[in-house]
Amino acid sequence: METSKAMEESDVGILCYISQLPGFRGILKQRYADFIVNEVDTDGNVVHLTCLEPPPQMVEETKECGAKVSDEKMSESKSYEAEIELFRSLAGDSDAEKLESLISQVDSRTENEDSVPHIVLSPDSDKTHRTAVHNFFKQNFKFLVTDTTDGPDASSKCIRVRLDSGGHKNNGRNSKKRKERGEKPFDSRGSSNWPEHLGKFLRFHLYKENKDTQEALGIIGKMLGIQSKSFGFAGTKDKRAVSTQRVTVFKQQASRLAALNDRLIGIKVGDFCHVKEGLLLGRLLGNRFTVTLRGVIADSEDTIKAAADSLGRHGFINYFGLQRFGTGSVPTHLIGATLLRGEWKTAVSMILDPREGERDVIRKAREYYKESNDIEGTLRQLPRHLVAERAVLQCLKKCPGDYLQAMKAIPRTLRMMYVHGYQSYLWNHAASERVQKYGFDQVVLGDLVYCKGDDTEKETVGVNSECNDDNCDDTYDCSHLDETSGTDLLERKNTLVKVVTVEDMSTGNYTVDDVVLPMPGSRVIFPTNEIAKVYHDLAKKDAINLTESVHRVKEFSITSMTGSYRRVFQKPLDFEWELLTYNDSNKPLAETDLDKISKTGSTNIIKQEEQGKGDEDNDLSDCTKLPVCSRNSIALSSDTNEESEREVESEQVSGSNWQETQMALKLSLTLPASCYATMAIRELLKTSTSVAYHKTLNQ
Repeated sequence: METSKAMEESDVGILCYISQLPGFRGILKQRYADFIVNEVDTDGNVVHLTCLEPPPQMVEETKECGAKVSDEKMSESKSYEAEIELFRSLAGDSDAEKLESLISQVDSRTENEDSVPHIVLSPDSDKTHRTAVHNFFKQNFKFLVTDTTDGPDASSKCIRVRLDSGGHKNNGRNSKKRKERGEKPFDSRGSSNWPEHLGKFLRFHLYKENKDTQEALGIIGKMLGIQSKSFGFAGTKDKRAVSTQRVTVFKQQASRLAALNDRLIGIKVGDFCHVKEGLLLGRLLGNRFTVTLRGVIADSEDTIKAAADSLGRHGFINYFGLQRFGTGSVPTHLIGATLLRGEWKTAVSMILDPREGERDVIRKAREYYKESNDIEGTLRQLPRHLVAERAVLQCLKKCPGDYLQAMKAIPRTLRMMYVHGYQSYLWNHAASERVQKYGFDQVVLGDLVYCKGDDTEKETVGVNSECNDDNCDDTYDCSHLDETSGTDLLERKNTLVKVVTVEDMSTGNYTVDDVVLPMPGSRVIFPTNEIAKVYHDLAKKDAINLTESVHRVKEFSITSMTGSYRRVFQKPLDFEWELLTYNDSNKPLAETDLDKISKTGSTNIIKQEEQGKGDEDNDLSDCTKLPVCSRNSIALSSDTNEESEREVESEQVSGSNWQETQMALKLSLTLPASCYATMAIRELLKTSTSVAYHKTLNQ
């Protein structure tokens, strides 16, 4: 497969449909507000943003915590003249003046101030002296923390000093905890003075527009002065969408987070409560989607009705969507195949080399590195969001020519995306072969199924469905993800899988809904019919053996991964649809959670302004009647998305974009956590879900 062209669905094994009904035209994600995602928690509740302020009792409960911190701070605001003079004799005048300035900032800092003061001391090449400085701060300034950063040249280091963001505590900063924190310089475990009766984790609902989950939490963390890793969440949500999900953070006050809402653009937080445990990946049942397809053109409404009815009855093939394989012109599964072969240098080149379709600033940076091999110069040009590229270059700067180490320098959840992409590529092709050979309406001999009842005593293999610790972590680089929400730990954990026998066929115990296919790994079994051959034949073409590894690097070897299973067919739950008409393509056709909050908050004003206008505003199908003030203001954050900038511009400058009446199809459906809503939409439209294709429909 060539990597220079835009990736097509057929390139990654997405080949078949369930129904033979005709499709119709519809534009997916013309606006990011056309794709609304609400997480479904482990109790089956759909997560919504309903309130931006903490409840009064929560504010009262955490006053105790705030009072203790305030008292502690007062004790810290004593004069430190003697200690500063001691430090002057240890580190010199320049660093002593820096420290004096830092303490002054700490004393004058208000309780709600989000920035965390810090200083960087003079370069120091003497490790023994640096150790003495670290120890000095531990003994004399318990409300400050220190770490070491690179100095201006290779032989020197600098000590960085910062206010401890966790309530000025000094407890527990031993070497073991330091190792657990990895490379992060500062602990972000929240206030050390926490009321015993309160859960130590603050849970809140995160609402975001046109931002991925980790990007949004990075912004919030920066404002609070804590690390992104302090947050827990059940799964990542699509970037080009409006989404609401649960997030937890350790020992933070709701009032601090709520105070950020006025400053956050494209993000809101609310629905606060304290809980005993933080959220972990996979702790969700799925997602509720509200998807609006615009510019719908069909032979007749009957065509749309037949397609929707079929989707509800038969479902769709549970393919991994295009987003699983990356948004760039170098698909993740091709890099994955290179890693499985142990070709580290080639893999690094595929990540760093110039590629088609990227913005000029990125293209120029890649070309500059290709021509000059100047790592420092390239890093200065590369945008921060290119995490993998920057990690590889920074490693090569320290270890020239060590390409394996460079790949390992990429954050784990991101680098594992490549091998997982290859597994998904094999799975998709196997699923297509299963449909082509055996159809979609019955179980056949040799299929794999989830066990039922007494069959658990017979020949079975147990592996986590959809996910296991090694093999199904969808938190990679969120820019590569769509509406999947991480792992599916909750559905049939450690489920037993068996091969369908002649006896099973005669009893009719199993239906096509039970059929699964494996994600290759050391602990999975394959179907005993012809589908197993697809996996091995495809891998062989890529010079990969699924049962032997050519190298000893476990994380880049399928044989060291457990493997998992995934349902071949998926039916949408609580599926609803309706046809709407609209004249203005810039106005929303579905209400977001923020729209509903804005509407509730301004009900009285609306009533006063609209007395005598009848009930016309109760019709949500007329998009021009939905409140859009919040949409205009929040959409301004879309500085990384040119299409979104155009949306905002057209809304604010031209006001509206009246056209002849068009038709839209609004769909609402719930899917398990590992399923792609785009694959359900593909079954309806019978057209590609690729971004490139839908951009052509916009023109």
